[in-house]
Amino acid sequence: MKKFLVIGAITLALAGCSNDAHEGMHEPSLEVVEVEVLTNKQLEPGEQVTLSARVTQEQQAVNDAEEVKFEVWESGLRDQGTTLEGELIEDGVYEVAYTFETEGVYYMFAHTTARGMHVMPKTEFIVGDPDMSEVLEDNSTDTMDHEEDHNDHK
Repeated sequence: MKKFLVIGAITLALAGCSNDAHEGMHEPSLEVVEVEVLTNKQLEPGEQVTLSARVTQEQQAVNDAEEVKFEVWESGLRDQGTTLEGELIEDGVYEVAYTFETEGVYYMFAHTTARGMHVMPKTEFIVGDPDMSEVLEDNSTDTMDHEEDHNDHK
């Protein structure tokens, strides 16, 4: 009888430790991590802006993303782009400051790794009033994160 009591006490103690280790962690979910870019799509050259994205899962803020990186490049010049590390500001919102120096069409991937998933919505920015006939074609292969048709810029 004492053996059963000792085994039961040890089992309860271990279960309590296990629960303490997982406290503050979220339960795994099969729901997709969603990333909404909050930055305005029409910007002015030479002005510092905040690149901003809200990360959610099941409509709840994700404050524990492994990484949120903003990759920015001018259309047709992805290999000359830059990648900046986002910082959690509040309620699933990650931000970093950036300045678009010249007029043009720019793109950004919000590379987000969170809860075992990687998502990278692509956003288009129009900076200033660029001459659309001089804009280089962008050959990046991923999809835009909004439904608008941008082919009318050509």
